[in-house]
Amino acid sequence: MNTKIYFNNLPASVTENELTDLFSAYGNIVNVHIAADDRAGFVTMITPEGARTAIEALNGKVLSSGILTLSEMWWKGESPSSQSGPRRRASQLY
Repeated sequence: MNTKIYFNNLPASVTENELTDLFSAYGNIVNVHIAADDRAGFVTMITPEGARTAIEALNGKVLSSGILTLSEMWWKGESPSSQSGPRRRASQLY
């Protein structure tokens, strides 16, 4: 099951290719999307385990002079799992 990771605080110099390279160390990537206007977006990973590992490893880390803020996205009607850490409701994003 694909899992989306929401991110924000992304420096303007960071590209989708750079994020793909960064996150691929934690599992296979389906796609990466950066919203140009607010430098936020998401990375879709193939497995929830890969997504959680990436969040644990990269949340709060410095990337090109910006501090990454990551959370697992969840869909309206779901409730966040206390075991998977912070999650963000997708219906509130885009």
